[in-house]
Amino acid sequence: MSIQIYINGKFYSKEDAKISVFDHGFLYGDGVFEGIRAYNGRVFKLKEHIDRLYNGANALLLNIPLSKEEMTEVVLETLRRNNLKDAYIRLVVSRGEGDLGLDPKKCKEPTIICIADKITLYPEKMYEEGLEIITSAVRRNPAEGVNPQIKSLNYLNNILAKIEANLYGALEALILNTEDYVAECTGDNIFIVKDGKLITPPPYVGILVGITRNVIIELARKQGINVEEKVFTRYEIFSADECFLTGTAAEVIPVVKLDGRPIGNGKPGPITKRLLNDFKEYIKNEGIPIYN
Repeated sequence: MSIQIYINGKFYSKEDAKISVFDHGFLYGDGVFEGIRAYNGRVFKLKEHIDRLYNGANALLLNIPLSKEEMTEVVLETLRRNNLKDAYIRLVVSRGEGDLGLDPKKCKEPTIICIADKITLYPEKMYEEGLEIITSAVRRNPAEGVNPQIKSLNYLNNILAKIEANLYGALEALILNTEDYVAECTGDNIFIVKDGKLITPPPYVGILVGITRNVIIELARKQGINVEEKVFTRYEIFSADECFLTGTAAEVIPVVKLDGRPIGNGKPGPITKRLLNDFKEYIKNEGIPIYN
């Protein structure tokens, strides 16, 4: 059976789900989105995702016509309509239909879309063996342009880096900022482990503050692991004991090689494995129930 997709208050089959070619989300990447996960009949960190969506929309002066409570129900009902208990949810709010000009005032009503389906970002064996990644020549766009903390529909910066990864046969690419400090990967935040300490870039270097990133920081501190947010370069990754990525779709995945250099002993490390297991336990009972 075709999946049911929410668009502006109604549900449509995948074949019938359409938006206008004059929608500013399509023409200009004018809008925001969230990727959300459901596990075991619960939507993981839905409040945090909804809050980030509205914060991003506010930064774009994009007024969402639904309350946060109504948007929450849109997500839950989309899952119910598709009879999904484990899923990836894509929530999109665009500026809406306008004309061929740039002026957002021509867009009278935002377009709200919710899609729920399955997703597999990396092969399962990569979670056991680890990823080999490359550094992209593409730099993270500075906050003075499109602030990376806005999860906007304009994802070209990330896509160009992903294209570069594909050209080199890698599944992921590291992105540096314009000062050559480590920012993040194309769809994931990055952590390194050095001498038992967990280190991750601070938001001001040009990252999206990930929901999963924040959970891992919380879990690490509960384990008594010292966590620091500080700037570092590729050299610190080369000389790290461990490295891993976090993201809604990726969850927690080890990185064992960067630009041909092995990280640590070239295998997923003990702290990475422990946090991955902690995360799997954490998601079992966390989240808003799909069915009351």
